[in-house]
Amino acid sequence: QVQLVESGGGMVQTGGSLRLSCAASRSFFSMGWYRQAPGKQRELVAAITSGGSTNYADSVKGRFTISRDNAKNTVDLEMNSLKPEDTAVYLCNAKGVFNVPNYWGQGTQVTVSS
Repeated sequence: QVQLVESGGGMVQTGGSLRLSCAASRSFFSMGWYRQAPGKQRELVAAITSGGSTNYADSVKGRFTISRDNAKNTVDLEMNSLKPEDTAVYLCNAKGVFNVPNYWGQGTQVTVSS
């Protein structure tokens, strides 16, 4: 049974920072974070491969940084200069090559107040 254990999140004021962490029970080709706000579709925030290639949503470029520790099967998301529009449930994602298999964490709430 694969597990993705998330930590971090919470409430912060506009301009503040938060750090999300996710630990997987085994290694994956790609690990990352998605988010889903009420009434909106789930969207990619950032992802990183085992080789270190990264992909960011345009809306977070320059503000968020994703990193991973392949030895520990963990992925972190450092979020700076947070905006109210960043408010969402953030979900850890882990997938293999060609997106198979594909696993999700339970999600952690991030709330940015204005």
